Amino acid sequence: MIVLAGADIVLPDEIIAGGSLHIADGVIERIDRFSTDVDAAATVIDLRGHTIVPGFVDVHVHGLEGIDVLDGPDAVTAVAARLPKYGVTGFCPTSIACPPERLKSFLAAVDRERSRAGATAARVHGAHLESNFLNPDWNGAQPKTCLRLPFASGADYGGDDILGVIDRHRSAVAIVTVAPELPRGIELVRHLVTHGQRVSLGHTGATYEEARAAIQVGARHATHLFNRMSSITSRAPGVVGAVLESNAVTAEIICDGHHVHPSLVSTAIRIKSPSRMIAITDGTAAAGLPRGSRARLGGQTIVADERTALLDDGTLAGSILTMDGAFRMLRGWGWTLPEVARMCATTPADALALRDTGAIVPGNRADLVVFDADFRVRQTYVGGVPAL
Repeated sequence: MIVLAGADIVLPDEIIAGGSLHIADGVIERIDRFSTDVDAAATVIDLRGHTIVPGFVDVHVHGLEGIDVLDGPDAVTAVAARLPKYGVTGFCPTSIACPPERLKSFLAAVDRERSRAGATAARVHGAHLESNFLNPDWNGAQPKTCLRLPFASGADYGGDDILGVIDRHRSAVAIVTVAPELPRGIELVRHLVTHGQRVSLGHTGATYEEARAAIQVGARHATHLFNRMSSITSRAPGVVGAVLESNAVTAEIICDGHHVHPSLVSTAIRIKSPSRMIAITDGTAAAGLPRGSRARLGGQTIVADERTALLDDGTLAGSILTMDGAFRMLRGWGWTLPEVARMCATTPADALALRDTGAIVPGNRADLVVFDADFRVRQTYVGGVPAL
């Protein structure tokens, strides 16, 4: 038995001040309101002056500290090992559009990491594919040379080849971002949903009606809300309008204060509530590196700028944000600790149908972040074992 004693403990709907958190065999056994309620045989860790929140689940992260998840067979493992220092206990390694052989290698690596034993790294909850099925007019930093139409064949490779890789590695794929307005796009959404993938709307110029059609056949997620998608005008609500309107859809949002203005972040949260908004980093291999450092995003070179990552031509190419930074940003914008914990941990866990993590409740795995008084990560526990 391990007891984390004296910290403020952030529960789904309240904060216990100076309580104690009891962990047995990697699982939260009980939560007491007083740190004096401790078994004599327990190992007690004094955390007075600290705050404990559920471990973060980042459903959209491409890389970290110079490593891109598409770099090779060990890249996903290397990123998983580095994420706990930022409070992340689970994540979706996120790929950009790439050729089928590279996608196959990436998904094989994801499968290996998902089955890996041990608790010294963040858990892999399946890949997020910012896929080949995106609108080239809304590609952002996605390589246009890798974008394909759903189900179509091609001289080198086609959308049918990409879909074949996804279908052969279904257990490794958690989320697939698509542009539903592409020819046969709605059919693609239906196909992916039928086979267990969570479909996300992103890198899309879809009309409101096209977005609604995708939601009606099962799309339940939105990739980095407001960024690289058709937005709201007075007579054309676009993808943003359809996502904000639908209670069926959970939306990611990049919380670095640059990709989306803080006022819009807060507006979206108020419309959808923290139970339908997911804080993400869209972090790249430039995250955690000094400004001016060069890294990779897929096969492309990116540079760590002051607040973002950029392609050589200046195109915004993901972020340098980490999840602890997203947590502090949301706190600074006025959201309560339970609300921020929900957006950084509980809501993403719910979106991935993870039933035993994402919240500090008895019976859940002890995936936890310990903050100091300045909300800097001091400890991260994965299954009750220190991973930092």
